[in-house]
Amino acid sequence: MTEPGFDGLLGAVRRAFDDGSGTPPATQVRLLTPGEARSVLGDHVAVAVTDRTLLADLVLGRAITGAIAVAGDEQAALVYTTEVGGRPPSAVAAAIDAATAHLADTVRRLRSEAGVLDALHSTGRELTAQLDIGRIVQDATDAATKATGAEFGAFFYNLIDELGESYTLYTISGVPRAAFERFPMPRNTEVFAPTFDGAGTVRSPDITRDRRFGKNAPHHGMPEGHLPVCSYLAVSAISPTSGEVLGGFFFGHSEPGRFTARHEFLAEGIAAYSAIALDNARLYERERTLASELSRSMLPVAPAVEGLDVLTRYLPAATGSKVGGDWFDVIALPSGATAFVIGDVVGHGVTAATVMGQVRTAIRCYALLELAPSEVLRNVSALTGGLFGESFVTCFYAVHRPDEGTLTFANAGHLPAILVRPDGAPEEIGEALAQPLGIGAEFPQRTTGFPPGADLVLYTDGLVESRTRDLTLGVESLLAGIPVLLAATDLETAWDKLVDELTHGRHDDDIALIHVRHRGEDGA
Repeated sequence: MTEPGFDGLLGAVRRAFDDGSGTPPATQVRLLTPGEARSVLGDHVAVAVTDRTLLADLVLGRAITGAIAVAGDEQAALVYTTEVGGRPPSAVAAAIDAATAHLADTVRRLRSEAGVLDALHSTGRELTAQLDIGRIVQDATDAATKATGAEFGAFFYNLIDELGESYTLYTISGVPRAAFERFPMPRNTEVFAPTFDGAGTVRSPDITRDRRFGKNAPHHGMPEGHLPVCSYLAVSAISPTSGEVLGGFFFGHSEPGRFTARHEFLAEGIAAYSAIALDNARLYERERTLASELSRSMLPVAPAVEGLDVLTRYLPAATGSKVGGDWFDVIALPSGATAFVIGDVVGHGVTAATVMGQVRTAIRCYALLELAPSEVLRNVSALTGGLFGESFVTCFYAVHRPDEGTLTFANAGHLPAILVRPDGAPEEIGEALAQPLGIGAEFPQRTTGFPPGADLVLYTDGLVESRTRDLTLGVESLLAGIPVLLAATDLETAWDKLVDELTHGRHDDDIALIHVRHRGEDGA
C-alpha cells in the first residue's frame, strides 16, 4: 500500500506526460526497492531517467520512451511510458523538483533538528545515569565542547568539604590541563558574573570587544600565555531543585563568530542535564557519607586481649550505595572470656546503619550478662522481631574461654566462620545453624577447641560477593587465600592485599571482618 501523499505525487507525474495535443500516453508504475531508489534518485524528489541499461533492468527490457523516478518519505517508484509523445521527461522532473524543493528542505531541516535532539537526549541519559562527580563533570565538559565546536571548554564547579567549606575545581576539554594549571581561578568579574550568578547565558562573537572585557587588574583581560579567545560562550549549571548555581561552562575559539544560537541551545541543554546529574550525585554522596560515618562512629576499637592477636577491618562500600549495615564487635566479658561478633543488616543507607546500632547495643547488653551464645541470639531476636519491618539481621556470635581452651558459637543466618587449627587446613564452622535475628526463635550452639596456634576469621558477604561474582566462588577464593595470608609476617598488609585481590579494589558492599590469632605465649 502506498502513502496517500505519494499517490498524489504519482498522479501528478502521470498527468505530466500529457502535453495536451491528443490522447495522453499510457504510463505504468514500477515500485523501487530501497537499493534501486538510492541508485536512481540519491537525495532527489524527482529525476528524469535516461540510462537505457538501467531502465531495461528496472522494467524487464521494455523499450522506454520516457521515465521519471519519484520519491516520498518512505517509498519510491518509476513512472514510465513506451509510447511516443508527451512532454520531455526532463522538463517534468525539473518542474516537480522545483515545486517540491521547499518541502525537501523542510524535511532535511527537521531531520537534522531531530538528530540534534536525539544526540542531546542521549548525552543527558548518559550523564544522569552516573553518580561519580568527577566523571560527570569531565564527560559533560567533553560532550559540550564537541557539540559547540569550541577549540576548548572548561567547567568550574563548587564542592563542600567535611568542614562545610566551599571550594572550586575545574575540568578541561580540547587542550591539555597543563595549559591552564598556572592560571588562577576566574573571579566574579563583569564578564564572568552572569555565569557564576546564574543570570543567563553569555554569547559573544568577539569577547575582546565586549564593553565588560579587560576592566579588572592585574591582567585587564586574559592572563599572559592564555589560549586566544575571540568567540566566547558561557552557560550556568543551575540545580533544578534548589536553584543553586553548581558551576559554569566556558567555551572559547580563536576565530570570531563561531558560536551560533544552536550551539547555545546545545550548551544549555547539556548544562541542564549536568545540573540534574550533579544534584543526584551530591545527594547520593551526602547519604553515603552520613551512613558511613554513622556506621564508623558505632564501631568499637578492639580491646587488647591477653594471649590473642585481634585484627579488625571495616571498609564502607567503595562503589554503589550499599553502605551502612555491617558491623563487628569484640567484647571483654566479666569472667575473662572474650566475645567476637560479626553481623550484617539486610538493607543499606542510614536506616540500615541505625538498625545496626540498635542490634549491636542489644547484643552487648546480653553478652555482658554472660549468657550463652544461643541465649544471647534468642533474646536479641525476640527483642527485635518486627522492629525492622521488611529487614532482618544476620549475626555470628562466638565466645572464647581461655581457661577451657574452647570456642562456643551460634550463628543466626550469617556466613560460616573460618577456623584454622595448628597445622590444619581452613575449615568452615557454624554453617546454617539458624535463621536470622528477628525471624528465628531457636539458635543452637556448638563448641570446638581453640588452642594456641589456631586462627579464627569472621567476615561479612561484601568480602566474597559482588554483582559480578557468585558467593560460592568468592568463599572458595577466600579459603584458598587464607593459607598464604597466615604464612605472611605482616598480617595487616597481608589482609589488605587479600581484600584487594578478592574485590579487585572495587567492593560494592560493606566489608567487616575479625581475625583472631591465638598467640598462646602469655598463657591462655
